[in-house]
Amino acid sequence: MKVLITGIAGFIGSHMAEYLNKKGYEVEGVDNFNPYYSVKLKKINADNLIKKGISVIEGDLRNDTFYDRLEKDYRFIIHFAAQPGISATSSFDSYLTNNVVATQKLIEFTKKQKSFIQFINISTSSVYGDYATKSEKAVPQPTSYYGVTKLAAEQLVLAEARKKEFRACSLRLYSVYGPRERPDKLYTKLIKASLNNTQFPLFEGSKQHKRSFTYVEDIVNGIYLCLKKQKLTNLEIINIGHHKQETTEQGILYVEKLLKKHISIELKPARESDQKETVANITKARNLFGYNPKTDLEKGIQHQIDWFKTTIEDHGEF
Repeated sequence: MKVLITGIAGFIGSHMAEYLNKKGYEVEGVDNFNPYYSVKLKKINADNLIKKGISVIEGDLRNDTFYDRLEKDYRFIIHFAAQPGISATSSFDSYLTNNVVATQKLIEFTKKQKSFIQFINISTSSVYGDYATKSEKAVPQPTSYYGVTKLAAEQLVLAEARKKEFRACSLRLYSVYGPRERPDKLYTKLIKASLNNTQFPLFEGSKQHKRSFTYVEDIVNGIYLCLKKQKLTNLEIINIGHHKQETTEQGILYVEKLLKKHISIELKPARESDQKETVANITKARNLFGYNPKTDLEKGIQHQIDWFKTTIEDHGEF
């Protein structure tokens, strides 16, 4: 069966593509190689996918004519592509067009598929707001452009499922980390600071933030289990993440322990819209498709350290 993955050259999208490829799916993907973070890293990811026989098409989902280059026989679409994060350098228009407009155009393309099964929208715990600690029944209260526009995209997709245009679900992911993590994210920055003997920029108050840090393989496994249970997951919003909660401080201590080096901290002003606490309530995912994340934080960070060292050795800084 053929699967289209948007944002395929990104962190989670590239892992998802490899996972499904190993399972025997025919995987194609699109990516616009947005310079929000290292295009070099995305190219490394894309090259590795191409070597495995996975098709990577460069293009922008916001462009109507781009869709003429895609097939019309996808059975599943997994939609990762988005303007991520809460960076002050990203404009509202960037969040709006990448997260909402692009999703709507992808929806219209989906309606033209011949034997389509399910649209899996990838959302985020950021839709819950400062405290993402409850079940999917909680009223979303996003506090960032990212959270607001991801919530809008989620509802655009589910609206089509309510109208029975196609089956769809939306998965809200929690604090994903691991090999290929974006350079602007916590563990990549920590590892880089330690190995390069530079200061780690820490936002004031964030050391006490609590997170459901979830290893990327546990995320893609959850998405795969959801895909296999498409009849049960239609119209559902489902949290995907590790049920265990750790502080940012504990994450720093793990990196220091594994690299046997103290990390110097450069304190930065608190970041607006940063979530104070997240913990993945995954009761629904467990009940629907037996989801059970297994990777503990220390082990996952070690995998990320190994990847970082190998990537730097092979390709230089990214």
